[in-house]
Amino acid sequence: MKSFRTILLDILTDIASGVLLAVAFYSFAIPADFPMTGVSGVALIFYHLAGVPVGIMTIVLNIPIALGCYRTLGKQFYINSLKTTVITSVIMDVLGPRLPAYQGELLLAALCAGVCCGLGYAIVFMRNSSTGGFDFIMMAVRHYHPHLSLGRIAFFMDVVVILIGGALIGDVDAVIYGIILNYLYTTVLDHVLYGTSAGKLTLIITDYPEEMVRAIDETTGRGATILNGSGGYSGENKSVVMCASSKKEMYGIRKRAHEVDEKAFVIIVESNEVIGEGFRLPGDTSL
Repeated sequence: MKSFRTILLDILTDIASGVLLAVAFYSFAIPADFPMTGVSGVALIFYHLAGVPVGIMTIVLNIPIALGCYRTLGKQFYINSLKTTVITSVIMDVLGPRLPAYQGELLLAALCAGVCCGLGYAIVFMRNSSTGGFDFIMMAVRHYHPHLSLGRIAFFMDVVVILIGGALIGDVDAVIYGIILNYLYTTVLDHVLYGTSAGKLTLIITDYPEEMVRAIDETTGRGATILNGSGGYSGENKSVVMCASSKKEMYGIRKRAHEVDEKAFVIIVESNEVIGEGFRLPGDTSL
C-alpha cells in the first residue's frame, strides 16, 4: 500500500509532466505544424488515408495496445498509467489552449518542444508510470530487451510514424524538424532516466591493494573490491582494485591512487548506471 507522501508525490509529478507536455505541444509543436508522433500520429495517418476522426482512432488503437501489454507490464503499472494519463490529459486540454503560441524560428521551436517533452515523459517514467499509448509498447519492448534504452526505442518508433505522416502531408521541412524534435526528446529522456544514476568505474592495477582500498575509503568514503588477476604477457599475479564512484569523487580517487603507488595503472570508464548501497537502490524509481 502506497503511503500518502508517495501518492502526493506521484500526483505532483503528473501535474508537472502535464504542464511540460502542454508547453511542448501547444506553445511549440502545434503552432509550428510539426508531424505528431505516438498513437496520435498513427491516428492522424488514418485520418489522411480514410477520414477517420483522430480522437476515435486514438481510442481504437489504444485498446489492443493496452490489452496486449497488460500481462507484461502488470496491474500496478496500469493503474499508475491510468492516473497519469487522466491528469496529464486534463492539464493539457485545460492549460494548453491558454498558453501563448511561439511564432519564431522553427528550429528553436523544435529544440524547446524536444526538451519539454523529454523532461515531461522522463519524470513520469521515473515514478513507474506512463501516459499510455506508445509508452506501453516502449515499456514492453524494454521488458524483453533490457539492453535497449527507452530513448532509443522511442526514437525508432516515432521516426517511423513521422516519416509516414510526413509522406502523406508532403512537407519535407516539417519532417526534418519533427525528427530533430524527436531526437532531442529521446536524448533528454535517456539522460534524465539513466544519467541521474550514472557514475565512474575506476580500476587500479597496483602492488599495494590493501593500502589503496584504505586510501579510497579515507578520501571518498567509498568501498572498493580487490580482484585477483595475472599479467597477460608476464604471467605475474596482479591485484586490481575496483571502485564505483560519482564523477566528482573519481578525481579524488585518481589523485590518491598515484600518491599511494606512483606506478599504479589506473583505468577510468563511464558507468551508465550504478545500483546498490551508496547509489540508487534496486527497484527505486523515485525522483
